[in-house]
Amino acid sequence: MQNRLIEKIGVEVSPLGFGAMRLPLRNGKINRELATEQIYHAIDNGVNIIDTAYLYGDSEKFLGEVLQGEYRDKVLISSKLPSINVRKYEDMEYYLAEQLKRLQRDCIDFYLVHSVDLKTVNRLIKRGLFDFLNKAKSEGKIRYVGFSYHGVKEEFDLLIDGFDWDVVMVQYNYFDENVQASVEGIEYAASKGMGVFVMEPLKGGILAGNMPKDAENIFKNADSTKTTAQWALQWVMNNPNISCVFSGMNSMDQLEDNLAVAEKTTPMSMTFEELETVEAVKRVMHNALKINCSTCGYCMPCPQDVNIPECIKIYNEKYLFDHTGPFNESFIDYYQYVGGVMGKAGNAGLCNGCGKCLRKCPQKLDIPAELEKVRKEFEPPGVKYILPVAKKIGIPLYAQVTKLLNR
Repeated sequence: MQNRLIEKIGVEVSPLGFGAMRLPLRNGKINRELATEQIYHAIDNGVNIIDTAYLYGDSEKFLGEVLQGEYRDKVLISSKLPSINVRKYEDMEYYLAEQLKRLQRDCIDFYLVHSVDLKTVNRLIKRGLFDFLNKAKSEGKIRYVGFSYHGVKEEFDLLIDGFDWDVVMVQYNYFDENVQASVEGIEYAASKGMGVFVMEPLKGGILAGNMPKDAENIFKNADSTKTTAQWALQWVMNNPNISCVFSGMNSMDQLEDNLAVAEKTTPMSMTFEELETVEAVKRVMHNALKINCSTCGYCMPCPQDVNIPECIKIYNEKYLFDHTGPFNESFIDYYQYVGGVMGKAGNAGLCNGCGKCLRKCPQKLDIPAELEKVRKEFEPPGVKYILPVAKKIGIPLYAQVTKLLNR
């Protein structure tokens, strides 16, 4: 694949980066064998940068363990200061030291201030953020600095101009083209020679895999050989202002799919007809999606144990895929995955409106209000009395069916 130059710092990065937020799991923990195989395969095929964060579970520690030997110097590491945890200057030094230890490195190549808007950065400035970043750079603990943005587009340029940043990470996909940083913000950052990294190119998977039939048909009629994920990634990589697209690939099929796009997509390589195809799909998706959630999980954990991302995902899928009828696929998924029938309950009705999730949401969603929509959709009156019975019957029945199928 053709690497892209970050002009300000003279560093070339692969157009596809490995996002470590969604590494494959087994029993709730990183599937080390599969994740290692994927990472090595990605590096062997040209990926030269991996993105992680302090808040991404055990991903930093895992990467520190597997990126040794011949792979240690083949890849750049991007990680993030957990801004939400910083209360004083010493916290920043503590987290950086802990991250270097986890990653088993003396220096982090790209160190980003995680999930910020103007208000967050101003709070951190009062605690010495810029002094900390300058000191860490001078001591050789971090090489380049940036921030991942989750604010409004009106404030983006102010942050870009507020410090000598090297890179910025933004949410960007064809569905959310003008949210947060927006196209104009991306152009402005690139005009200053900064590297522009992209997160959520597939909007948490919504733009990959199954899509509304009308959207799928548009893509298939245009090119039956390309997957929906390939269309979405190609659209992002087509932008000449984008340095690297981080994709959270948790299977070899997804990795191969992404590599295929990165190997053939260069800036401005999409035809007018291809761009028109994506615009047509975008219109279909905007008409179908009810809650603009990327399932990033930053809102978690919930004090009431509501599985917020899954509740909203199932609600969106009901309308995306036109699930109708009293016991449709989404209704069944809701009770199986969050309703408590097959495990611990995490349904929307558990929300008490405490609002602790509000300040964490990168999309600035009114999560309690959105969960109320989910509750009204899936939880009829008397559900709290029905659930214990369903759980008592559902789990043994599920176990029996699974046993029969696996014979």
